Amino acid sequence: MTAIRGARERARNEITAAIKDEARRQLAAEGAAKLSLRAVARELGMVSSALYRYFPSRDDLLTALIVDAYNAVGEAAETARSALTGADARRPVARWTAVCSAVRTWALAHPHEYALIYGSPVPGYTAPRTTTEPAARVGLALIGVVREAYAAGALKEPAEPLPDAVVGDALALGAELGVELPGAVLARLVGAWAQLFGLVSFEVFGQFNRVIEARSEFFEQSVLQLAHSVGLTTHRERRTAR
Repeated sequence: MTAIRGARERARNEITAAIKDEARRQLAAEGAAKLSLRAVARELGMVSSALYRYFPSRDDLLTALIVDAYNAVGEAAETARSALTGADARRPVARWTAVCSAVRTWALAHPHEYALIYGSPVPGYTAPRTTTEPAARVGLALIGVVREAYAAGALKEPAEPLPDAVVGDALALGAELGVELPGAVLARLVGAWAQLFGLVSFEVFGQFNRVIEARSEFFEQSVLQLAHSVGLTTHRERRTAR
């Protein structure tokens, strides 16, 4: 019986993967708004009623694709953060840059999946709470870099004050996530997270065309400025400050 259940599970996983692969192909060709379970079933040679046993509705399929996309870019960010070795592994700015660069690399390699999670909302679709945790993975990777720097005494808290309401919102978010960082740092982290995806979106969606050609260099300089905005400094800057 165990062998039979295992074979059935493998078959179900294979069919589920094929459905999602075809759905991603349709995303690339038609966009998320035109995703159709009937069209997916037709391309796979399935009857619609059979596909509904895997995904009862278009929204269920969209949610699965969204969760996969968030997890993929999140995994890329987390892997980049932990993959550094030697001196770079001890430099907060290097870890920050690695996370940001991994997000950009993934987005450029998967523009249609990126558009699904960071592009225009899909008409008639409301994301369920099951997307929240995967969506937070990149942000938590950035927070992790800053927390490590803070614990090591390598974080220079920005001196410019922020509105009390903004700091309050940031502290509430930190409490929800279980993150102990100064409110001003958390607030700037949220801003840096938003600006990171703004930079990536501009490139993925073509807004840099005929504006910025040296995009890798521009991106690297921009994320370095974001690192500084949350209080991460280079070794040279810390030594000079002493």
